[in-house]
Amino acid sequence: MGGPRPGLDPGTTGMPGTPMTTSAATNGRTTFVCSCEDTMPLDGRAIARGCATAPRQAEQLCQAQLDRFLAALAEDRPITVACTAQAPLFQQEAEAAGFTRDLGFVNIRETAGWSEDAKAAGPKMAALIAAAAVPMPATALVPMKSEGVTLVLGRDEAALAIAARLAESLDVTVLLTGAQKVAPLRAADFPVARGRARAATGWLGAFEVTVDGYAMPRPSSRSAYEWGPARDGATSRCDVLVDLTGGTPLFPTHEVRQGYLRADTSDAASVERLVARARDLVGEFDKPRFVTFDASLCAHSRNRRTACTRCLDLCPTGAITPGKDSVQISAEICAGCGACAAVCPTGAAQYAMPSSDALLRRVRTLLLTYREAGGEAPALLVHDAEHGEPLIDALARHGDGLPARVLPIRINEVSQLDLSFFLSAFAWGAAQIRVLMKGRRAHGVEGVFRNIDYATTILAGLNVPDHGAPRAAAIETDDPFTMGEALRALPRRGLPFPPATFAAIGAPREILRQAGRALAEGAERREAVIPMPALAPFGIARVDTSGCTLCVACTTVCPTGALSANPEKPQLRFLEDACVQCGLCATTCPEKVITLEPRLNLSAASAQVTVVKEEEPFCCERCAKPFGVKSQIDRVSAKLAASGHWMFKDGKQLALLRLCEDCRAFAATDGQVDPYAGPERPTTKTTEDWLREAERAKRQ
Repeated sequence: MGGPRPGLDPGTTGMPGTPMTTSAATNGRTTFVCSCEDTMPLDGRAIARGCATAPRQAEQLCQAQLDRFLAALAEDRPITVACTAQAPLFQQEAEAAGFTRDLGFVNIRETAGWSEDAKAAGPKMAALIAAAAVPMPATALVPMKSEGVTLVLGRDEAALAIAARLAESLDVTVLLTGAQKVAPLRAADFPVARGRARAATGWLGAFEVTVDGYAMPRPSSRSAYEWGPARDGATSRCDVLVDLTGGTPLFPTHEVRQGYLRADTSDAASVERLVARARDLVGEFDKPRFVTFDASLCAHSRNRRTACTRCLDLCPTGAITPGKDSVQISAEICAGCGACAAVCPTGAAQYAMPSSDALLRRVRTLLLTYREAGGEAPALLVHDAEHGEPLIDALARHGDGLPARVLPIRINEVSQLDLSFFLSAFAWGAAQIRVLMKGRRAHGVEGVFRNIDYATTILAGLNVPDHGAPRAAAIETDDPFTMGEALRALPRRGLPFPPATFAAIGAPREILRQAGRALAEGAERREAVIPMPALAPFGIARVDTSGCTLCVACTTVCPTGALSANPEKPQLRFLEDACVQCGLCATTCPEKVITLEPRLNLSAASAQVTVVKEEEPFCCERCAKPFGVKSQIDRVSAKLAASGHWMFKDGKQLALLRLCEDCRAFAATDGQVDPYAGPERPTTKTTEDWLREAERAKRQ
């Protein structure tokens, strides 16, 4: 609950081909760097090279030299303080001074200064400071409201005892399974019923539970509850759902379903946590809108034909459900793992905390500033706040710290990383990318591993050497020292070509294409065509032209316009850059002549529309007006003639198919053909006719 997690801000601006300047975000800002009582060396020259302005240095900025910070507040310029440990103190002083400009913070102590490589960490500090100065777009919020109506699912007296405690602040109803005998309450302080929760939907403030065997207790219940008549399919609506049954959870990944609380009644600590959490779930709340969704780009289905299910297959919370033409994403249920955005081929689902392009602008700033400040072969360490920051902090305080060339970048969830992130980071000069994950894999990370495999395949297809270690991989550990060993074991070999400088502008797919072509340019493989694994979001739709009748049904369902028709003539065209391998064209094609081939075509030809098949139009045999395709007319005529249908036994009816819509109507009404004509009807017989025929048969 609550607002978005704080994070370092992404972003730079520029156009492809611009010089490698990334210090625009630090221009006009005052930057303070503190050696924290000389526990870490500071390379002011390297920081100045990367940030374009010399930083103001201190040894104890938060105490003895606080006056320097106070003096800077009076200058009315944005300020960056390279310290997060004392951020509350600096914020308090800024508020007291009425400071209204931007005040940002960045951690260079645990991430760079407290390390055995601290003397070489100047370029790294410059990169971290420059990246932190880039503004982060605001995240939209989803309102949620709870009035405290609570349904407690239980099985024994423990559920009643917990419900009694919750009833002090919540509107409680208890639903017992009835599997055990339970002594009745002395006073009906809250409703108690029997039933089994068969299914549940919803979120905090909007739960709906389907109950089977629902029954109310008899007022005469003595030593144990006795139940009245039962019925199935009852519905209960509540704001908070407390599950004390110990059975199977009602929701997938129930830990992140807001408002759904579970506890083991035999675990006192677990019960206390549940009671405290439940009491707080009354009022109005805001949660981040983690994903933005554009249904018009979704390739899930068209015309009742299902194609892309990548997000549905990976969503761990059930927040994504099939719709008529697109999937539907519930912002209230979404827990923010970002798995859908990581694998969405069209960009219909995009992560919004921050957006992909904003995050990539920060990555660009981080990597290029590191180069400008004199760093070489940077390794990108991607981590989250909950798991990654404690490990980095522990390694800095109790171990050797991060290597000087390892650039940490914190994001909301590591499972949000799409393919454009990996390719762009490599194009901007990252030698390696390591994604820090928990030792026990979290839900939704399958998409990230898929993207790591794609990135590895692309680099191998461009003949980029890995020097014995994969360029992109995950570090799955809960031990800071294991993480440190894995990072120090990385080969100190960068990419064999200079970094690109294109800007991260546009949708993830557009950035991905830019990054791929930049890598191909650097590797001198401009015409590379790289075979890709299944489910890769790019490739070619091959059409068997011998069986294609140019019905162009495929063009009507293609969500990206990769397949298109020519309004001037019977023609099927294809744009490989736009193909996302969703499969809608293949499932829709009536002739079944379309097959998909995943591949990444980095040549200029992939951005050009090619003609797949073209025919001359069929001309009306009466007025010579072009109105169709000859192969279509011949095929339909042959099928109808062979069908034996009474409407097309006569060649005159079949001839109508070879006329345009105007001539067909005229021919059907000018006396040449009766459109209502049918087979000869049998003679009607009366009862007298049947009796007469029967009498005649007897005589014969």
